Amino acid sequence: MPDLIPFDEIAHLFTDFEHTAWRLETRRGYASDRQSPKWGRWQAGEDIVSEPPDSWRIGVSKQSEQGKRYERVRLVDNPPTEGQRFLLASGLGNVAAGEDIRNMWRADAVRLGLPDYDFWLFDSRTVVKFVIDADNVTLGVHVLEDPESVVHACQVRDLAWHHAVPTREFQAQVPSDL
Repeated sequence: MPDLIPFDEIAHLFTDFEHTAWRLETRRGYASDRQSPKWGRWQAGEDIVSEPPDSWRIGVSKQSEQGKRYERVRLVDNPPTEGQRFLLASGLGNVAAGEDIRNMWRADAVRLGLPDYDFWLFDSRTVVKFVIDADNVTLGVHVLEDPESVVHACQVRDLAWHHAVPTREFQAQVPSDL
């Protein structure tokens, strides 16, 4: 396994990719979400979908305007955790910026044999595999470009994408009284 590097060291991949940046999100919540100002606004019942674009949404919009695609599949427990409900709520703002976010129930992901770790796949040739601790803090990433890792990530992407449901449609499946 390559060295663990800080996530910031791969930030350039989000603008350097040529065609597609694809993400699998497997966690039940992320420390970075809980630490963001948006988390508090969401917990207070504020609308976090239509707030002014943040740096992520601005970047997605710029890349999308160039014909590049951001895609993501998020695994969701039944019932969703607080962190997953936050991501469902905030995801619509990312979708409006141009990101195609889809969701699938964790039980379906387990049945399909999807991995239990997060990663980004850039242009079907670079895998950025996250290392996340028990408190959902990202410790760093491994950058993988060997054929076996890339092919496996592409297979996971294709399988997950086939079975995942667009965010708005998925939200209709989640009970609103949670």
